Amino acid sequence: MSGFDEHDPVLMENVGIPMSDGTVLAAKIWLPHDAAKHPVPAILEYIPYRKRDHKMIRDTQNHGYFARHGYAGVRVDLRGSGDSEGVLRDEYLQQELDDGLEILRWIAAQPWCTGKIGMFGLSWGGFNGLQLAALQPPELGAVITVSSSDDRYSDDVHYMGGCLLTDNLSWASTMFGFNTCPPDPAVVGEKWREMWLDRLHGSGLWLKKWLEHQLRDEYWEHGTVCRDYRAIKVPVFAVSGWADGYTNAVFRLMEHLDVPRRGLVGPWGHRFPHQGEGMTIDFLGECLRWWDQWLKGIDTGVGREPVLTAWMQDSASPLTPSRPGRWIAHGGWPSSSIRNRVYTLTPNKLHDDYTGFSPDPVHEMTIQSPLSVGLFAGKWCSYAESTDLPWDQREEDGGALVFDSAPLEHDLEILGRAVVDLEISSDKPVAMVAVRLSDVAPNDRATRVTFGIMNLTHRESDEEPAELEPGKKYSVSIRMNDIAQRFPRGNRIRLSISSSYWPLAWPSPESPRLTVHLDGCKLHLPQRERQDEDEEVRIPEGGKSDPPPATTMLAPSAREWKVVHNLANNEVALRVINNDARIRLEDIDMIIGRNVRERYSYWANSYDTVRGEAEHERIFERGDWRILTRTKTVLSSTRTRFIIRATLDAYEGDVRIFSKSWDESIPRMLV
Repeated sequence: MSGFDEHDPVLMENVGIPMSDGTVLAAKIWLPHDAAKHPVPAILEYIPYRKRDHKMIRDTQNHGYFARHGYAGVRVDLRGSGDSEGVLRDEYLQQELDDGLEILRWIAAQPWCTGKIGMFGLSWGGFNGLQLAALQPPELGAVITVSSSDDRYSDDVHYMGGCLLTDNLSWASTMFGFNTCPPDPAVVGEKWREMWLDRLHGSGLWLKKWLEHQLRDEYWEHGTVCRDYRAIKVPVFAVSGWADGYTNAVFRLMEHLDVPRRGLVGPWGHRFPHQGEGMTIDFLGECLRWWDQWLKGIDTGVGREPVLTAWMQDSASPLTPSRPGRWIAHGGWPSSSIRNRVYTLTPNKLHDDYTGFSPDPVHEMTIQSPLSVGLFAGKWCSYAESTDLPWDQREEDGGALVFDSAPLEHDLEILGRAVVDLEISSDKPVAMVAVRLSDVAPNDRATRVTFGIMNLTHRESDEEPAELEPGKKYSVSIRMNDIAQRFPRGNRIRLSISSSYWPLAWPSPESPRLTVHLDGCKLHLPQRERQDEDEEVRIPEGGKSDPPPATTMLAPSAREWKVVHNLANNEVALRVINNDARIRLEDIDMIIGRNVRERYSYWANSYDTVRGEAEHERIFERGDWRILTRTKTVLSSTRTRFIIRATLDAYEGDVRIFSKSWDESIPRMLV
């Protein structure tokens, strides 16, 4: 591995990268101290999350570490974000990719760069790393993509199984807040206010755009690299965590890419594996081994290591975010050591086909779930904090059909994707179904292992959904998220089926009653046999990184996830508080703050009253310069339309300098 440099990196705080249309993008660059004499490969992270302030701490820790170990760390704000010029109008636009190609060419031409570049990023930066790789720029030599997806429609924050995710609202509101933030006058000078007003006027309401594309279409196909994996010609290291929403892409990339590749899935949420609460690993050390191999030609052995390494989770209480377990590895994926373990559904029971059973005379079961099923589901894209993980599933199972296995006589491990085959009918033309797999302890504690949802009108196509014929029986297969889980001897396996999963997913236009026709209903588990080689799998622990910049905490962070049922008016609400710590960044003498409140509610189990709200507040202060922005987005629906009401207010000091409101109505397209 590249040698450690005891000298501090050379920091180029504010570098302008000119684009061919005259727009200048803002970059921050960390260089090894002798890069001017001895050029090095570069690592590019290209995201909209503000290098100057919001991500200053993380960027310093990551890119400073890379620079100290022989690489140039380059952080670029997307066009229209941070201190970059222009307006950011949506995610993953062609303009973003075109700019990315120009950035790569610019970096490769710098005297401190060897011309070889790797791309590195979490979430947005993981997405555009794959997307740019598919364009095959000659400067790009390798990619590390963390918590991203190869499929923008069916496996991203917007839709799942043809169902609208409420993380769509949450994420749109997050970017609504980011897009209101000004550049720093200390960097861009007197034009800061003009740049800020351009953003406030021009960035738009992204939620409206995303709701106008409820089906898989050309909008989502742009940037969806799974349509042609062969376009990616460089080595890819794909990483995620079991609590994250993006684990499935790791398995698909390992299966379909035809380049040197590595997959790593651990017990984390939507974060880098060396940061945050719980178990951490020496992830940046693993990154250096990847970069050394593919950007410097140093044989670090990564090309001979298993294609997939995963954390096999042990049985654990749902009341704690920790997930004990052990590392396992497979030389290829799919693996020949995985076999299909089949269970047959009978009333309230799962029967192991391997052991045999006597058929039950009851052939049908029905369910019309209350909207409360899902209040304890946690967040689709969890950060693996105690607030946003799924709770004890007994809170949910009262409104679901529940099928339990007998207590297991032996440990059972699964790795990969569980699938449920259902014969199902609905009394409504539009309906959804949610399936959950849980680990049930001897004390009846139920921990959700994985889940899947399907809009039944998408049973044959995400491009051309079709209404259900009420009463007609349909055969559907519902895929759950990939997982690694050990069910211990004495525990039971539980499958739960519900007709709603609010507020993780937006409910159907009307409350459907589903009939499950048990003949032919099966649960398929990807059973994995424990292997002797498992004992040899090691991932270095401990989150190493460069020291963070100096900060002063002015107010601590606040996290709440509260379910309230007001019996006086029969309103049920999930209230979320997600406030970051308010801090002073000493190096730039700036105070920053971010406050977030979300609320998901309904009244009297009425589908017509379902409502999601998200409020964001952004604060920037330096001396007499004080900026405050507030955004609020409310999403509701009728049986035929989605209704968006949104407001944006921006203040300079005590003066409101911008205000805008939106009142939008969008037809529902069998969602």
